[in-house]
Amino acid sequence: MHFQPKIFHTLKNYTKEQFYADLMAGVIVGIVALPLAIAFGIASGVTPEKGLFTAIIAGFIISLLGGSKVQIGGPTGAFIVIVYGIVQEFGISGLATTTMIAGVMLICMGIFKLGSIIKFIPFPVVVGFTSGIALTIFTTQIKDLLGLQTGELPGDFIHKWITYGKFIGTINYWALGVSLLSILIIVITPKFSKKIPGSLLAIAIVTLIVYFLREKFGITGIETIGDRFTINASLPHAETPTISFAVIQSLLPTAFTIAMLGAIESLLSATVADGVIGDSHNSNTELIAQGIANVITPIFGGIPATGAIARTMTNINNGGRTPVAGIIHAIVLLLILLFLGNLTRHIPMSCLAGVLVIVSYNMSEWRTFKALLRNSKSDVAVLVTTFLLTVIFDLTIAIEIGLLLAVVLFLRRISETTSISVFKNDINSAEYVEGNADTEKLTLPKGVEVYEIEGPFFFGVASKFEETMKQIGDKPMIRIIRMRKVPFIDSTGLHNLTNLIKLSKKDKIHILLSGVNPQVRESLEKSGIAEMLSEENICENITEAIEKAEKYVAAHEKKKSKKTEA
Repeated sequence: MHFQPKIFHTLKNYTKEQFYADLMAGVIVGIVALPLAIAFGIASGVTPEKGLFTAIIAGFIISLLGGSKVQIGGPTGAFIVIVYGIVQEFGISGLATTTMIAGVMLICMGIFKLGSIIKFIPFPVVVGFTSGIALTIFTTQIKDLLGLQTGELPGDFIHKWITYGKFIGTINYWALGVSLLSILIIVITPKFSKKIPGSLLAIAIVTLIVYFLREKFGITGIETIGDRFTINASLPHAETPTISFAVIQSLLPTAFTIAMLGAIESLLSATVADGVIGDSHNSNTELIAQGIANVITPIFGGIPATGAIARTMTNINNGGRTPVAGIIHAIVLLLILLFLGNLTRHIPMSCLAGVLVIVSYNMSEWRTFKALLRNSKSDVAVLVTTFLLTVIFDLTIAIEIGLLLAVVLFLRRISETTSISVFKNDINSAEYVEGNADTEKLTLPKGVEVYEIEGPFFFGVASKFEETMKQIGDKPMIRIIRMRKVPFIDSTGLHNLTNLIKLSKKDKIHILLSGVNPQVRESLEKSGIAEMLSEENICENITEAIEKAEKYVAAHEKKKSKKTEA
């Protein structure tokens, strides 16, 4: 196992100038992370400080042990929906257990070097569930955005909107005004300053305005964090959840979803960062760090964490180039929690709703979604299915079925590319024949047929080969199975080939294999097919196979003529 945290590499030639750059970046990212950590904590169904605990502890561990120089870890919008569902069904203890199991899975992924495999998850699946999460986050914020008096909201997407429709008459226009002002500030801030994050500016300005309205004019209709939560501005206490085999069994599918989502998001973030700073992250080390963070953070009351693209880019844009910036960001958040934590109770809920609406818009990737709808029918099917399942049901089902559908459609495409050709008279050497310099056709002896398989010989096409053999129906003296364009063969293909050899022996048909590559040959040897055929019947190329077939036919004819004479 090559566990190589980037911090040890970067500290070898660390300079004072780089420390100042990392210090500035870390302070700015820490300030940027504050409102997002609080908002993600509340939206996930836990208290605001739990979001901060996650950003502090997980952010510190991911920077200290991670495989990326600039990755910033913490709670992200992608986890909101799934965390909220776990809290509703299993409580805080269930969430802690699920997160720890997911952490162990991430560590195992890194140990078994699955970091590169995660990158092969189909793009339509990623866009489908990301867009679905964005719409779900937006849906959860409508109540606070409009200040609706709905009481306890139902858990599913459709009934939430039905409830909003019923209570649309309870709109609080003060809350709506605060939401719209927050959104406006976030949208226009980049036009004036690229350095100051719009979400931070919106929370600072709107919180001051609302505090002034409450204190000076007695307007109490605008709900704040303090009205709904009691802020615990102190260090968290360690508490290990009770874990049993029955609990693990029930939480395993959800934990797998968290692990997959965390792996995908963190590695996507690290890959994007690599492109900007011209570096290369260690994906397996990154997964191990993410796993350790998700095992430790829940012990202190935290929620799932992963690499955050927006905060990582903020780090890069402000000069952060080593993991020291990420560590400083965690320290800054800790100091804010301890010394300024009580001030967060004045932040309006409708302001946070406005922040999360912008987060959901940025997550939605609607332009990419729209572009993918012009792709092949199979891509569209995977995209739309994953999106709808995420929105209507939940992320666990969406990822599982989305991946399954993508794999099935991929196998279907691969099976369509595999073809089986039959030659009975001759083979054009220029187009088909290796091992022969002539451009003339190779003539096949009477009673010899060539079956060429082009493409992978796996379970998706093994039946196609069998059907082709049945359709031909004749019984030649020799069958040459040409496999030069077969990159691999699976157990089903080996099984079908074994059956063909057995039936051919029964019908006294001689089998020759031609053009078998080393990988396929190894499979044939392990399965016993090479021994069943004997080595001399596995030929290097079609020319050699035809020469052997001619000798076999000649020997057969000679034997036949002797019998006739006798």
